[in-house]
Amino acid sequence: MAWNEPGNNGKQRDPWGGGGGGGDQGPPDLDEVIRSLNKKLNGLFGKGGSGGGSNGGNAGASGGVLGLLFGAIFVIWFGLGIYQVNQQELAVVLRFGKYHDTVEPGLQWNPPLIDQVTKINVTRVRSSAHSGLMLTEDENMINVELSVQYTVSNPKDFMLAVRDPELSLHHATESALRHVVGSSVMHDVLTDGRENIAIEIQARLQNYLNDYTTGIQVAKVNVEETRPPREVQAAFDDVIKAREDEQRVKNEAEAYANGIVPEARGMAQRLIEEASAYKQSVIAQAQGQAARFEALLAEYKRAPVVTRERLYIEAVEAVMTNSSKVMVDVEGGNNMMYIPLDRIMGSSGSTNNASGDFNSYQSSTGNSSTLPNSLRDNNNDSRRRESR
Repeated sequence: MAWNEPGNNGKQRDPWGGGGGGGDQGPPDLDEVIRSLNKKLNGLFGKGGSGGGSNGGNAGASGGVLGLLFGAIFVIWFGLGIYQVNQQELAVVLRFGKYHDTVEPGLQWNPPLIDQVTKINVTRVRSSAHSGLMLTEDENMINVELSVQYTVSNPKDFMLAVRDPELSLHHATESALRHVVGSSVMHDVLTDGRENIAIEIQARLQNYLNDYTTGIQVAKVNVEETRPPREVQAAFDDVIKAREDEQRVKNEAEAYANGIVPEARGMAQRLIEEASAYKQSVIAQAQGQAARFEALLAEYKRAPVVTRERLYIEAVEAVMTNSSKVMVDVEGGNNMMYIPLDRIMGSSGSTNNASGDFNSYQSSTGNSSTLPNSLRDNNNDSRRRESR
């Protein structure tokens, strides 16, 4: 009989004090601990207790299944925390409902069920339209329609600082629009002042949004249409037509001026050039006459009589060339002799032809003593030159 088998009328005890009726309490039996854990696992998975020698195997199998189950749950939980942030987005992370971080683009991970991730597109240009009937500075009613193009510049403020940022944008746009239009006259709002009004609205609207911490950046404000009320639309159309006619007349006048002014400038330049050429011509002619006089003076100093006679002949020739009739005072009488130079000189007006005609006239009259001394001397000189 083994030492741990019961026997000897229940008096035999094992070394661990597990047998017999003694009152000593030893360490717990390992088999009992495994059996107790197996019962708890079976109760957890809805299985009843089983006896015999299969208790240890069931406990090991149940422990492995539980580990696999926990591992699968962990893998699923970890996989749910992986997400992708695109290049045009930023992600706002809330941890237990409180702001934690702003995540940049890329592959990110945050613990699910602990962090809440919200992606916001910060590059997409969004648009908000607005229109309204308002009063101008000169107390005229006008209907204005505009659109606001904006982007999200601060995702944290856009998501957390304001409950409804787009509604705040709408209210701020209406406030800025009424302030700017109320400070402008109707003519500027309807015509060429719309661009300046849009710029002023954009600046004022951006200040409002910055004060509200909406996280919105205004890209552009477009004033799409400005028109008067329908009741007075016909009168305004007439006014606009008159303004268009005024602009058309101005353009025609400018075109005419652009055609006349260059022509006048060209004519003025031509006159200036002609005057300059005339100036140069007069100067050159004066210089030539001065040089001729100096040369003539030198010749006069060498032969005064001949030079003086030659000057006289040239002067008479110049005078007679321009005259078609000559009246001669005859010595010793009161009658005037008429010489028809226009017929005897002909069209050439040369000195040789004049001399020949004069000789023929003298031969026809047969008397040369009746001529003046000056003409007689000129005739003799002519003859001497011809004889040479």
